[in-house]
Order: sequence, then C-alpha cells, then structure tokens
Amino acid sequence: MRAITVPVPGGPDALVWGEVPDPVAGPGEVVVDVAASAVNRADLLQRQGFYPPPPGASGVLGLECSGTISELGEGVAGWSVGDTCVALLAGGGYAERVAVPVGQLMRVPRGVGLVTAAALPEVACTVWSNVVLLARLTAGETFLVHGGAGGIGTFAIQAAVALGARVAVTAGSPEKLERCRELGAEILVDYTVGDFVERVTGATDGRGADVVLDNMGAKYLARNVEVLATGGRLVVIGLQGGTKAELDLGRMLSKRLALFATTLRSRPLAEKAAICAAVVTDAWPLVESGAIEAVVDRVLPMSHAAEAHRVVEASAHVGKVLLTT
Repeated sequence: MRAITVPVPGGPDALVWGEVPDPVAGPGEVVVDVAASAVNRADLLQRQGFYPPPPGASGVLGLECSGTISELGEGVAGWSVGDTCVALLAGGGYAERVAVPVGQLMRVPRGVGLVTAAALPEVACTVWSNVVLLARLTAGETFLVHGGAGGIGTFAIQAAVALGARVAVTAGSPEKLERCRELGAEILVDYTVGDFVERVTGATDGRGADVVLDNMGAKYLARNVEVLATGGRLVVIGLQGGTKAELDLGRMLSKRLALFATTLRSRPLAEKAAICAAVVTDAWPLVESGAIEAVVDRVLPMSHAAEAHRVVEASAHVGKVLLTT
C-alpha cells in the first residue's frame, strides 16, 4: 500500500508518498481502508522530529481517519467487514490502510459523509475528554478556548454552546473571529491586538472564565490563571508557546483553581476506548442533531500532504484540513 512517511525529519517537503508494507490486524484490531485522514499540529511536530509515536505505534503520520473495515482480527466483535467507521489513532492515518484497536473505532454519525467524518475523531475525543469529562463544564458557566478557529476550537465552541455555556475565544484575525461567532462564540478576542484577560473579565462583570482550554502552554500560563474565575479549571492540551513558566501558587490557592495538563495519543488503550465510547454516546447525538458540525477548511489528496502541512503551519485555515486516499 501507499503511505506518507518521513525518512528524514524536516519541513513539509520531508513528507514522502510511497509504498510501505500492508498492516495486519492483530488480536483485538481491525484493518480500515482509509477514505480520509486529517492534519493535526502533532503531525507537524512528528514530521520535524520532535514528537515520536508511542512504542508499538505506526511510524506513519496521522492521528485519525475515516474508512471501511476490510479485515477483522481475532476476538473482534460488534463490527463486520464492510462497515464504515471513524477511528482515533496513535499513528498510521496518512495511508491507504491502517490497523486500529477495536476500542478506538466509532460509528460515523448519521448525516455526515465518510470523508467529512475524518474531521471528527481527534477533536471530538480531545474536547469531550478534557472539557466535559475532566473540567466538567456545565450550563451557565463561561468557557474560554484559545485558537477558536482551529479544528479543536471550532468543535469546542459548538460543544460548549450545546452544553449551555457562554463561549469566549481568541483567534488571529477578524475573519476567523467572525467564523467563531457564527459557531456560537459571544466574546471575541483578536490576540494580535487585544488582551483576552481584559476582554473576558470585562464581559463577565469581573468574574472571568470558569474553564479555559489552552493550546499555548507556558506563554499563556500566568494570564490563564489571571482570567480564571474562583473555582476555575485550566486544561492545557498544547505547548505551542513553550514548556516552562512560573506558576503563582498563591493566586491559585486564593481562587481555588485546578490545573490539568493532558495528552491523548499516549494514553493506555482502555482509557482511549472509554473516551471513544463516551463520544459515541454523548457527542455524536449533538452532531447528528446539527448542534455540532464538522468544520472542514479544505480537502486535498494524500499525495499533497506537504501543501496541507504548509496550510496548517501558517494557520491559514478554519477547522480541519483533510487528506483523501
């Protein structure tokens, strides 16, 4: 089969579309014929040599896919050859076929096309596990998501609105903020010219945000603590702004704050299976009702993965960039 590999880490041109061995379904796995995958920032880091796959995972890029099951491994129940699905992956999505632990398969939400569905697994599992299961965002609270126009951001806005929360976002242009507004965000902050602490606290009568979903890490740590309301929860899921910063524990104590830092890719299979099950049970009905849409910026052939990486690297997209086989 053909897949995208990175023989030598580097820029987008380091991506090579060529022949690799076919995957085989091991016990508890299925092989999926890939219809589409999606580009995540973790893929850019892996391409550059900074984010290797977990032990035992495929070295092929790609953390999610949609497709059709073509092979069942020993002990697999509840799925059949020919079933369509989406999958959360530890790697291997940028390929014509991929082996997937059965617990990380999810049915395609009704009303969503097979290619478009590839935009959902990673963002749905990330948002649901962190915002709903961990931070326990509830109706009436204020939710701030940084990078609101990205794949995670566009899903998080809609999920929070569906839960009855008020949503604040940061994004890098008026055009991106307008798209966030269309998805349900109320408090819009252009981070290139405005201060999110001032804007969010001002819009909430000084209270601040109850939950912050952050992809910046060190750069935003102090200001995230400042913007949180008493009893607030900060969830860090990315480190685009660095890994080390000073944390004011006194401020956290006085406001009774909680700080979580999580990854999804390296979690044990049982944890990822539990997250996928929760997404199917609780998030997919919101997708099927239209409360959450899969936001797709563009769809490119897998052989154009370098172009897709340039788009995401430049933040020249809203929602997800998909790759089709």
